[in-house]
Amino acid sequence: MKIYQIDSSARKEGSTSRALAKKLLEKIKKPEDEVIYRDLNEEMVFVSGLTESGMNIDEKDQNENHKKMFELSTQLVKELKESDIIIISAPIYNYGPPATLKAWSDLAARVGETFKFKPNGRREGLLKNKKAYLVITSGGTKLNSNEDFLTPWLKFILNFFGIEKVETISADQMALDYEKSIKEAHAQIDKIKL
Repeated sequence: MKIYQIDSSARKEGSTSRALAKKLLEKIKKPEDEVIYRDLNEEMVFVSGLTESGMNIDEKDQNENHKKMFELSTQLVKELKESDIIIISAPIYNYGPPATLKAWSDLAARVGETFKFKPNGRREGLLKNKKAYLVITSGGTKLNSNEDFLTPWLKFILNFFGIEKVETISADQMALDYEKSIKEAHAQIDKIKL
């Protein structure tokens, strides 16, 4: 099995979402499993300078920024396709996703690669038979409340890609009771059945 771990917190040291994702990885990883790791703060570009809708620019019309964008997009799609299990850790920033996670989703959304249009105009995700774990943290936002725009969005994006098995581990409202939030998150990880 290949496990694709994606961290998106802007904090390297002391990040709760990163620490919980690491604990989750240790829980589910078998000795023979391979881990593909991506830190979205190490290398991320934003979709810009498109000349038409969708991620589509003729190679002859691509400038250096376009080439870098498409190269990273192709790599992200490859990592998703090759994985069996996906772990995405993300803190809620100002009620939504970190900018790098949104950029990741924009680069990973490729027609004919991660989704396609059906004749009736509906979309179909192409990344079937994968499982995703979301590790969501927040300071004050309650998970799945009407102020949480990260969790439903991220589930929607994964469903859009065809990933329908999505499980969430959360340490929310840490600013209110940090110890309680962490304890509950650890209990959620411990309860995961493999």
